[in-house]
Amino acid sequence: MKGRLAFSKAGHDKGKLYLVIREEGERVWLADGRTRGVLAPKKKNRKHIQPAGREFTEEEVDLFSENPAWADNRIREAVDGFYRKKENER
Repeated sequence: MKGRLAFSKAGHDKGKLYLVIREEGERVWLADGRTRGVLAPKKKNRKHIQPAGREFTEEEVDLFSENPAWADNRIREAVDGFYRKKENER
């Protein structure tokens, strides 16, 4: 699931799109590049997210820790691009 975009299905952030940057058991760590960056990801239960599409390979996500500012920018672009793509499909 690492490297996939996912919507939050529960909580105050319901409906928000994130990128899964880490997995551990039933927990995933999510970043959106804005309020939740690579250095301060949101921890969420796996059952509370809905996968939406693949954006990055696991190897690319592993490189995010080397340059967090660049990574947050890439994540923002992926999230915004997903919304634009869905808007154009209408």
